[in-house]
Amino acid sequence: MLALITGASAGIGLELARCFAADGHDLILVARRVEKLEEIASELTQKHDIKAHVFPSDLGVPGAAHQLFEAIDARGHRIAALVNNAGIGQSGEFASSDLDTLSTMLHLNVVALTELTRSFLPTLLEQERGYILNVGSTAGFQPGPGMAVYYASKAYVNSFSDALVEELKDTRVSITNLAPGATDTEFQERADVADAVLFAAGVMTSREVAQAGYAAMLSGTSLHIPGLKNKVGAKAAAVVPRALMRKIISKVNSKTS
Repeated sequence: MLALITGASAGIGLELARCFAADGHDLILVARRVEKLEEIASELTQKHDIKAHVFPSDLGVPGAAHQLFEAIDARGHRIAALVNNAGIGQSGEFASSDLDTLSTMLHLNVVALTELTRSFLPTLLEQERGYILNVGSTAGFQPGPGMAVYYASKAYVNSFSDALVEELKDTRVSITNLAPGATDTEFQERADVADAVLFAAGVMTSREVAQAGYAAMLSGTSLHIPGLKNKVGAKAAAVVPRALMRKIISKVNSKTS
């Protein structure tokens, strides 16, 4: 199986690449940092005797997802698994947030994910077995004061994935939405949430999340929320009044000091 993984240079994406490689699957690694990708490709090919192809791309730039598809298609690669993992966040009040960053976030978290899924789905449908693994978030189950656009972007991923479960039910392609809670990755530093109450309350490791998501994908599970605390939080979001939920999330997104 050939798997394409976006955001493969660190965090959950890197650990997912290690999961695939450990099972003998070839990889297409996508991220902005070409040197880091080449290091990872070298590590995995030597350790697991697989092929790892590096395709550097900044998927937050309009048109990049289509260019990536064309480049991969031109090389004759036919993937059997698509892992939409790349994403960014931004904390702070919406009224004072940087518009360029918000635009990049929406393009990466929503548009690129959608375009890649649409571009590669015909190829996946041709395979004996095809997989799509979207990395959503428990953030997508509730409003997110303090990170409004990020939470909304993950709500899109959750909803989009759920819809495709029904559309693909009679095909050989399964779609899994991996919806982790707070996870120890580069995300918290880049999104400026490392000292938020949410992260101070304890987080899962990238490896734990990736292993859980990989297993869920292989089993054809449509939605997987790793970790008991995250499962409880997601269920609570469905029953707690929205006004109260907004206050709770506003609190957990606030700084500890």
